[in-house]
Amino acid sequence: MKDQRFIRENMEAKRRILLLSFVVGVIFAVLVLRLWHLQILNVDDYRSMSENNRLRFVPEAASRGAIMDRNGTVLVSNRPSFSLAVVPQEVKDRDGLLNQLVALLGLDRAELAERWEKGKGRARYYPVVLASNISRDQVEIVEENRLRLPGVEIEMKPVREYSGGILAAHLLGYIGEVSEDELSSKGYEEYNPGDYIGKNGIERSWEKDLHGNDGGRQLEVDARGRVLRTISESYPTVGNSVVLTIDANLQKQAERAFGDQAGAAVAMDVNSGEVLAFVSNPGFDPALFSGKLPADKWKEYLEDKRHPLENKALTGQYPPGSTFKIITALSGLEDGKIDEHTSVVCNGSYDLGTSTFNCWNRHGHGATSLKKALRESCDVYFYQLGEHLGVDAIAATARKFMLGAPLGIGLLHEKGGLIPTAEWKQKRFGKRWFHGETLPVAIGQGYVLMTPIQLASMIATVANEGSVYRPHLVKRIVDSDGKLLKEFKPELLGTTGISADKFRLVKQGLFAVVNEPGGTGAMARLYDVHVAGKTGSSQVVKLRDSKLSTPWQFRDHALFVAFAPYEKPEIAVAVVVEHGEHGGSAAAPIAGRILRAWFDGKKPKKEAPRPKDEEEQADEQGVQQPASASPRNGGGGDD
Repeated sequence: MKDQRFIRENMEAKRRILLLSFVVGVIFAVLVLRLWHLQILNVDDYRSMSENNRLRFVPEAASRGAIMDRNGTVLVSNRPSFSLAVVPQEVKDRDGLLNQLVALLGLDRAELAERWEKGKGRARYYPVVLASNISRDQVEIVEENRLRLPGVEIEMKPVREYSGGILAAHLLGYIGEVSEDELSSKGYEEYNPGDYIGKNGIERSWEKDLHGNDGGRQLEVDARGRVLRTISESYPTVGNSVVLTIDANLQKQAERAFGDQAGAAVAMDVNSGEVLAFVSNPGFDPALFSGKLPADKWKEYLEDKRHPLENKALTGQYPPGSTFKIITALSGLEDGKIDEHTSVVCNGSYDLGTSTFNCWNRHGHGATSLKKALRESCDVYFYQLGEHLGVDAIAATARKFMLGAPLGIGLLHEKGGLIPTAEWKQKRFGKRWFHGETLPVAIGQGYVLMTPIQLASMIATVANEGSVYRPHLVKRIVDSDGKLLKEFKPELLGTTGISADKFRLVKQGLFAVVNEPGGTGAMARLYDVHVAGKTGSSQVVKLRDSKLSTPWQFRDHALFVAFAPYEKPEIAVAVVVEHGEHGGSAAAPIAGRILRAWFDGKKPKKEAPRPKDEEEQADEQGVQQPASASPRNGGGGDD
């Protein structure tokens, strides 16, 4: 009996030990799992929580560098702006806080929540910007309700101020908040949600120089958020300033010259490639893009048929029309197909096979030399020359001017135009080049496309007789104290290899365009400076003759290229007026006003100019308006 009882007690003890061991094992396993959960899975969260109990970071945004014109006139500076931020560590009820912000400030809840989510993954003591560029009234509301808004802070950030309003908007560009895609891209590691960066134009292309380095203070705070001490502090570094090649006064006068017309203009220094004016009309207000663009303004921009948001000077690709006859003429001279005495009889049209190619002057120009062909823009002369040359010879000359590819002006999305060849057509369409397709190319129609930048470069190269400079927009970079950091010298892309005497023959024709009777560019004439140029009109769509007026969007584009002074060229200008129809009457006067502004700007300043009378105000730029300027009375042609 004793043995049985001993056995039972022994078995009971073993069961108890096993049960206790099991319980202890379970408890131990739970502890291990909890430790694993705390120290492995959520180590970052708890470390952050630990730090957040005592730390807060107060960022201080750096001011962007200024953008100035070549004479030091400030075009873009900074002004203070207020942002609404929240420190996540101090918010226990996110949804409740967002609801209060919506009720008090009238903000969009979905946008607030989206911005909050973008701030995840960063230290919880780092403020997340929920709304940018808020009004002073909203700032006052936040301050009045601060006790009801735990974790909410007001940050002051500098935003851009464009002193000229819409002046040079497409060139200067605008800034906006860094996007999520940009934050995840290479090169944006130093940026934080809520930061402003350049989105296009100079602001975008020179972002790294303009941006500067942000600073801030890391503070130790108590449970009520009161500052105990400053742990570390770094001061923001102001961005570098960019000095442009642009002349602000010239830019202003060029934009005024367009009025309400759509188009583009580029003025260049013929001996350096410095861009003196860069116009895309109509413009837009870049300051609106720093915050939330009003819906009605966005709609207005989108519905405007003149496309104010498009940078026409950079991305507009137009058939160059008769301005391209300069290239065809030089090609003919180089190949020996023509000389200054070569004469062609123009009867108003030219037949090739079964096709008839009309001259703009249906009555014809009669016996026509090279000079007369340029002066009066005779199409038949260049039809015949194009037939003798062939498209590849014309293209070879155009390539000497670096046409058909971007010139590298230094802005994003520059277009390269198109210089067609027989090989290009075969690759593009799988079809051979037809002989008759060369004739439209010879007068700048057909497949030929050029940007206003390329047009300006082309006429500048003619003016300096063969040197192709890269157009550039920035003269130098200076720091906040004005110390020179980097200076940009003229960059020669190449030379045409065309002899000076051939350039001079063409230039004589261009002088006649503006200054001789019958010239198509008489409306660009100045009273005190000799201007040389070439008009052009490029077809938008092929229209049959109709008694009805042509809708604006189907009218031809008007072009004019010019340089001055003729004797010693220093400035080249290219103007495109969208749907302006005639280069001589629409584009040439604008070029004349730009040239007038340039040469007037070089004169000594007068102390007290007399008031202008009404007649002078109507023609304030001093462009000579000769009686022969009208296309109807022989002073200008269909170009």
